[in-house]
Amino acid sequence: MTDDVQPRPRMTKQRTAVLEALAAGDFRSAQDWHDHLKHDGSSIGLATVYRTLQSLAEAGDVDTVVTDAGETLYRRCETPEVHHHHLRCRVCGRAEDIDIPDFEAFAERVGAQHGYARIDHTVELTGVCAECAAKGH
Repeated sequence: MTDDVQPRPRMTKQRTAVLEALAAGDFRSAQDWHDHLKHDGSSIGLATVYRTLQSLAEAGDVDTVVTDAGETLYRRCETPEVHHHHLRCRVCGRAEDIDIPDFEAFAERVGAQHGYARIDHTVELTGVCAECAAKGH
């Protein structure tokens, strides 16, 4: 993880609407969040949703994961002050924040062994949650 500090995004009406919508669920695509906002009567544009989600992710307020198909999914970060990783259901998108003891030190050590500095990483475990497994997925 880097020590680079991202500036806090300005709190606009659109940013507030996106943050409020994010309280409604687990990981979803920008398109799904846009659809959710439209259903609730918002006139926010899809491009604005994409930009807002990206800036919130850069500020650490939103978690992101990338699906096997390469699509980025977003959700409100439950613990923005703590670097964490995710265990995500491939079927329904449900996710748990998980701690991987000593992983940060491992990543720094591997980077240093290869002459790299300012190591950043993303760790995501995927599987099928108990509820989806019980449904035969």
